[in-house]
Amino acid sequence: MDSAALLDILGNENRRRILRLLSQKPCYVTEISEYLGVSPKAVIDHLRKLEEAGLVESRTDDQRRKYFHISRNLRLEVDVSPYEFGMKSAYPASASLDVSACRYVSLDLQQTMQVSDDDSDAAGDETASEDDAATAMADGPPADAVAASSTDDAREDDDGESLDDAAVDDVAGLAEELSCLEDLKSELSLAQRWVHGRMTDVLDSLSDAVDGDNEGHLRAEMLAAIAAGAETVPAISDEVRAPAPIVERNLSEMAEQGVVERDGDRWTLAT
Repeated sequence: MDSAALLDILGNENRRRILRLLSQKPCYVTEISEYLGVSPKAVIDHLRKLEEAGLVESRTDDQRRKYFHISRNLRLEVDVSPYEFGMKSAYPASASLDVSACRYVSLDLQQTMQVSDDDSDAAGDETASEDDAATAMADGPPADAVAASSTDDAREDDDGESLDDAAVDDVAGLAEELSCLEDLKSELSLAQRWVHGRMTDVLDSLSDAVDGDNEGHLRAEMLAAIAAGAETVPAISDEVRAPAPIVERNLSEMAEQGVVERDGDRWTLAT
């Protein structure tokens, strides 16, 4: 869905409150109505818009009661700075994404996705690879390991059913991983804020250095586009969303300053 349309959908406070409630549990219309303090008719209208946006889905239980729940993960980013106003919606990447290949991001994957030594022992191979250990966790502990657990060590869950030591270890490991991921999420949010501020500082300095007829902001974006690999006027024009004649004029003036160089139809940063 278009990010601007999505922002309009989320601009309504009651729709945001509905999503906040549904993030805690699936609800039917009467529950949501009581929670919001608005009429069921108004709730149905909000839910319809959220369904059309692909944010909410519904299912019917055995009593033919319709429950609504959030359909999928979604992140909406809005950037506002002296140089940019933009929106971007992003859905989670595949779990198979190799984040270690990201050029500018360094994550402690061992800490956030580690498998404990006890789990590796339960799998029967202390030297197993990470993939083998992860498979062992998914399949559960071997039968002989379960049988070896004494009843004195058994735990009980909320339903009164006993949990063996291996299951307790799995729960503890998942809780630790969740804690690590929450810390990572906070750090990434802080990093995004730092990058946003630093980009503004760099663009300020860059536009001051190449300012001409109050077009320093545009020129800074053009130089960033060239640094990213845009070499021709049409390519640079597309990147900065400015008419080609304006881009060409500014490139010529920056060439006179010795900031960029021209080789036929191609432009590069001056070395």
